[in-house]
Amino acid sequence: MRRFLLPVMTIWWREIIRFRRQRSRWVSAIAQPLVFWILLGGGLNASFRPAGVPEGTDYIEYFYPGIVTLVLLFTAIFATISVVQDRREGFLQGVLVAPVSRWCVVLGQALGGTTLALLQGALFLCFVPVIGVPLSVVSVLSMIGVMMLLAFGLTNLGLMIAWRMESTQGFHAIMNLILIPIWLLSGAFFPVSGVPVLLEWAMKFNPLTYGVAALRRCLYLGNPTIAGEIPQLTLSLLVVSLFCAVTYFSAACMAYRRPNVA
Repeated sequence: MRRFLLPVMTIWWREIIRFRRQRSRWVSAIAQPLVFWILLGGGLNASFRPAGVPEGTDYIEYFYPGIVTLVLLFTAIFATISVVQDRREGFLQGVLVAPVSRWCVVLGQALGGTTLALLQGALFLCFVPVIGVPLSVVSVLSMIGVMMLLAFGLTNLGLMIAWRMESTQGFHAIMNLILIPIWLLSGAFFPVSGVPVLLEWAMKFNPLTYGVAALRRCLYLGNPTIAGEIPQLTLSLLVVSLFCAVTYFSAACMAYRRPNVA
């Protein structure tokens, strides 16, 4: 057990130390989603009333779970780009030739990104009073649990891409091509109800849709009818858990596909 835990915790701690030293990441991961929330939510609040949004829910309130997901998404991007940087600096080659399973390496990286995303997502919960939704201890703990699952899955998705990239430019291009569309098609920006059929099916098969739905269900845990026409919490948690398992397995397989360094 120690041979398994030691490399995992070492890589996890390295990600925490790196984040602590890069103060620009502290600001960008929170400030950018906050600006999106204020500008898009405030600008569309008076005119945007999509189908499926319960009466009495303004757009800033509806948009909030999507912005929390965006915080986790941006953190996943910033956390996993370190894989590309580590390869260029030679650190990754040193890790690959060590007598450590790559499953442990990927798990340590994933847990590091998950921890950072969870810290920043939990910090964003401080803005809940702005939308006027009362939160109980159970609601907060439930949202943190869902955020942990989402952060783990998104970080592993980023690792899947990062392990195959040779440059940060290519990494950013692929991440923007994949992650931003799946966020837009998750019910974060607009609900599934009332969209064209093709978009509706794309949103139903998007695992992030169920992550946003789970966050929304937990936000209104005391009054689930306010959550609107979205998947139930149990189904959402099952889909997100499956998403975490598939992305971790895929990221580890990508790590094994990297050529060994002599």
